[in-house]
Parts: sequence; structure tokens; C-alpha cells
Amino acid sequence: MKIGDTVSVVDEDLKGTITSVHGETVVFRDEYGFTHHYKKNELVLQNPTIYEGLNTIQKSESHKATSKKHQKKHLVLDLHFENLVENPQDYTSTERLFIQKEKLIETFEFCRKHRLKELEIVHGIGDGVVQNMVHDFLIGQTKIDFEQDEFFYHSVGNVMVRFR
Repeated sequence: MKIGDTVSVVDEDLKGTITSVHGETVVFRDEYGFTHHYKKNELVLQNPTIYEGLNTIQKSESHKATSKKHQKKHLVLDLHFENLVENPQDYTSTERLFIQKEKLIETFEFCRKHRLKELEIVHGIGDGVVQNMVHDFLIGQTKIDFEQDEFFYHSVGNVMVRFR
């Protein structure tokens, strides 16, 4: 190390230019004009010419792997009766409600068996009969979260269920 060399301190964010060397002690001035005294073994010589002529390689960023389970979109169950059977006019209102409830129970069992995280139940707005049936069913279930706010109760045609 000689006067005029640029050095930086090993364990600190401090660098400057050497102004004098006294045996094992080096005196340098930082960029703000302050003088510092350090031993030679606490300093590293800054030599920007050592990087000249080196080729840099640009590596592409690796993408974070996500499990297949978390890549799936949530399951949607549409309880509109015309989507459940071929001839909806052939059923009475009681039979319709019974078939819709059976489909709801079957889908719930499927979600729990396959450990799905979310289920969207589309019940429609209408008179609220199917909506009440879905709401009563969900209240009786454990380890689920769903929106129970009465403000939106009759204004939306679906409910999102999250399994814990």
C-alpha cells in the first residue's frame, strides 16, 4: 500500500485515499474529508483495473416454483337447475330443491376429499329459496369460512367458501 491508493475498510462501509503510511498503520482520507487510522490487515486495496477484460454473463432469472395445487383456480358449482338436469320442466319444485341440495353435498364431499382450498357456489338471486338452502347448509359445516354479511345477503348470486 502506498500514498494515493484507494482502500476500503473490511467490516465497515468506509473507503478513501491513502495520505500516509506509518509502519503497520495506514492513514486515509474519506470522500467527506475526514481522516481515519487503520492497521494494514483491516484494509483492502481497491483496484478497479482487475475487472478490465472480464466478460460478464447475463443469467436469466429463475422463476419461483409453485405447487400444482396452488396453480389451480377455484372450483365453481352452479346450482341453476337447467345446468344440473336435461329436462328441467319435468321436475316439481320440491324435486328441484332436493337435487340441488344433493349436488351441493356431493361437491362439498369432493372438495374435502381432494383438499381443495376454495369453492364458489352460484345460487342465483331469484326468490332466495336456493340461497337460503345454501346458507343453512354452510352454517352447519365445520372448518370453512364464507361471507355471512346480511347487508349483501340478497344482492349477490354467489358465495365463496374457503376450506381450512
